[in-house]
This record gives sequence, structure tokens and C-alpha cells, in this order.
Amino acid sequence: MRVLFAPDSLGGLRAAEVGSCLVEAWEGHDTVVVPMGESGGGWLQAIADVVGTDVALLPVDPEASHHPDDAVVSLVVAGDGLTAVAVEATRSEPVRGIDWSASSAPLGHALRRALADGPVPDTVVIDLAGLTNHDAGAGFLQALGARADTDLAAGVAGLGSVGQIDVAPVRNLLAGVRLVGVVPDSERKSHLLGLRGITSIAGREAGVEAEKMLAADAALEQFVGLVDPDPAAEAGAGACGGLGWAVRALGGSVMTGPEFLMDRCGLDLLARQADLVVTTCTSYDFATRGGGVVKSVAELAEDALRPCVVLAGEVLIGSREMRSMGVEAAYPVLTGSGEADPAAALRSVAARIARSWSW
Repeated sequence: MRVLFAPDSLGGLRAAEVGSCLVEAWEGHDTVVVPMGESGGGWLQAIADVVGTDVALLPVDPEASHHPDDAVVSLVVAGDGLTAVAVEATRSEPVRGIDWSASSAPLGHALRRALADGPVPDTVVIDLAGLTNHDAGAGFLQALGARADTDLAAGVAGLGSVGQIDVAPVRNLLAGVRLVGVVPDSERKSHLLGLRGITSIAGREAGVEAEKMLAADAALEQFVGLVDPDPAAEAGAGACGGLGWAVRALGGSVMTGPEFLMDRCGLDLLARQADLVVTTCTSYDFATRGGGVVKSVAELAEDALRPCVVLAGEVLIGSREMRSMGVEAAYPVLTGSGEADPAAALRSVAARIARSWSW
């Protein structure tokens, strides 16, 4: 029997560790493990395990933080012609609506430092979801070398005064590099401008005055018009505060974390060669549907006409609902005493499932 494991992290175990437990449970069968992740540190760790390297922690650049209550951690993994970067920021009090001064500059600083530490990679992939910016990547571009007649790192509030901008230094820095921006699946179709744009949606949710929303939307429109207005009309341009537009304006593409790993590892072919596809998550419920990894893997298995099985820390969804999502069966792992040792609990449950799904 040929089994494809595409696990996410589960119960404190990173995706590669989960995969090792599953391989042990399906001993004697033809198995392949591809660690998966959706965003942040877990996504970076999955990429590191795929390319066989380690995640490195970059020191925080003081210039990269524009909020005194931010704790910014820059992570990078490089190997096999790939540089992957994520910046995770936490705030003492999350901002509701529009954060007028939030900047995407920390992400640009992290990427620039990562590129300075080694040879030019073939592919640069960036997690765009770690910050709360609303500046269409203006700070990101400035940190990478863009020049303008005003400070681009002051957030959307400062973009209304931009009259000139030169992004040629950024294009030169990334010349010949495949640039990929990773965004949450929920923002794949997010718009940047207009009534369906990020300012309109976030502003109306927070009860922002119409004048302020119109001014912010006009500032974003003016800024992107000076760089490249065409990608601003595409679905996904508004992802992650407009960083989706910035990546496309630099000639890059936007996809989800699982999609990038699937593309990198050729999971489409592996799924078609398998008899069974197995994925994991911490919680499988109707609200989250197990997260982006489960969603993507289930769709992959469905396209390949292969059954998909989910092992989750807890399962809070019925069989009818899960089958409508492309999942044949789901099994809870972290119940009772097994929570003290998630690896042992996973191996035990997976071994039982392997017996029922082997032929």
C-alpha cells in the first residue's frame, strides 16, 4: 500500500515529527512524508525540514519596529536555492479596524538581511501574514531600497503626501529571483481598493468615519498608481494589508503556505501515485475546518480521486460535514492520558488506523 503523509503540526509536535510517527505506524508499507504548514514559525519549520536545513533566528533590527509595544521576531530559512522569511509580531492590545501607523517595514528589513547573508537564491518566499500593516507594502519596499519623497514607513497615514517613488533598487535586488508571497487562504481574493477594498471593510467593521476611510483609500490608490496600478485591480491585492499587491508589483506571485509546499514538493504527482492521503491538525471543527493544511490536502486528494484521512488532536465535526469537505474519515488523537505524551498517543491511534486502512 502506498501512503502519502502531508501532516501539519499536532499537539506540540512539529509536522516532520508527526510524519515520523505516522511512518512508524504504517511500517511495512510504501510511505512518503511531506511536512506542511500554513504560516509563521510552523510553516518555516516545515520548509526547513523539506530542504534539510535549520531555521535561523535573525536579530531584531531596531529600525524595523514602529510600535513600542511590538515584539518582533524575524525568522529565516535558507537552503537548496531557497530563502524563506517570516516576521511574527505581537501587540499588547490588538488594533481593531485600521492601524493608521502600522508599517510593513519589519518584513522588508528581515528579507534584506536574509539576502545579505548568503548567495542570491533562486526562490524567495515570504510569509506576509505576520504583521498588522495597512500600507500596501510601502514600508516593505522602502526597507528593500525604494526611494521616495516622503517616509514610506509611517503607515497608511503618511502615504497621502507621496509624490515620487523609485522602486528600481528593489527590482535590481530581486532580479532573477522567483518571488512568492504566502497569504492566508481567507485573503486569497481580498481586494485592495474601493468599496470591497481593505480600507472599506476594516473601516466599516470598526465604525471609522467615512472621511477617514475615503482619505486612506485615496492615499493607497495614489501610492500604488506611482508604482504599478495594474495588480491593484486583481483579487488578492489586498491580502495582508496590501502586501499581496506589493509582491505582484515586483513581478511575484501570491499563494497559500500549503500551496507553496505542494508545488515545491510535487504533491500533485505524489497524491496520484498514492492509495491513501493522510493529514493532521490540532483541532478539526466546523468553524476552522482543520485550518489551511487540511483544506488544501483534502482538495488535493479529491482531485487525485484518493481517500483523505485526518488525524486531529480533537474532532468536533460529524462524518456528513467532513465528507462534504473531501475528508473520508477523521480520528481524535489527544484524548485521556495520551495528552501527556502526544507522540505516543499519535503512534497508538495511527497504528490502529493503519490496520483498518491497509489492504
